[in-house]
Amino acid sequence: MLVSAKDMLNKAREGKYAVGQFNINNLEWTKAILLTAQENNSPVILGVSEGAGKYMGGYTTIVGMVNGLIKELNITVPVALHLDHGSYEGALKCIEAGFSSVMFDGSHYPIEENIAKTTELVKLTAEKGLSLEAEVGSIGGEEDGVVGAGEIADANECKTIAELGVTMLAAGIGNIHGKYPENWKGLAFDALEDINAATGTTPLVLHGGTGIPAEMIKKAISLGVAKINVNTECQLAFAEATRKYIEAGKDLEGKGFDPRKLLAPGFEAIKATVKEKMELFGSIGQA
Repeated sequence: MLVSAKDMLNKAREGKYAVGQFNINNLEWTKAILLTAQENNSPVILGVSEGAGKYMGGYTTIVGMVNGLIKELNITVPVALHLDHGSYEGALKCIEAGFSSVMFDGSHYPIEENIAKTTELVKLTAEKGLSLEAEVGSIGGEEDGVVGAGEIADANECKTIAELGVTMLAAGIGNIHGKYPENWKGLAFDALEDINAATGTTPLVLHGGTGIPAEMIKKAISLGVAKINVNTECQLAFAEATRKYIEAGKDLEGKGFDPRKLLAPGFEAIKATVKEKMELFGSIGQA
């Protein structure tokens, strides 16, 4: 059964570890992440961007697939199904479809509008027992075709949004989606300290977890980050394993073209990547 991310993130913040949000793209992704969470007794958040939602045939399809897998694979660790970088309309659709958590990314609106829309969603998610993530200061890089440079969030704006009653807050601290450029300056820890001080006990979210050095991840967790999003790294691992399989000509041997065989190395590569991240984030054994 899907759960809100609230309890798992509050526990993580208190325990100084983080729960990974791993974005899903299809059945292979979903099954690999759920099995890895179960094998390592770790809570987990499955992230779905609006683009991935369309790709997988809509939010109702995704809810059916995830609920089916949880039941059939006997997954007992806490699992949240979360809309990633949702629009206001997207958040409403996911709530209706049966997601247990949504993100409303109002960071591109003027702060007043971000506050108004977030306030509406706080009410709605609270009524239904769902968790809500808000964002202040846009995260850079590319997310489903949207490219941004990455802003440093204002601590006072973070405080205002946190006090509306959101479950968790994504604050830009120089992190970006996708691969980090050579000249990346690193995370702005002074800004994170200010945001952490301003937002009280609200769990903070680090987007763009791919490619941030391990020591920076650990320092961010010590400063209130309780949820870290990973997407690109699983995609790269999957692509690399699939490439090796085909370049080795294995799809031409026997029934090697069968998708169950063709996609198996990529599936294992996702599992290995997710386990590595769970170890780094400290969520293993915390279910």
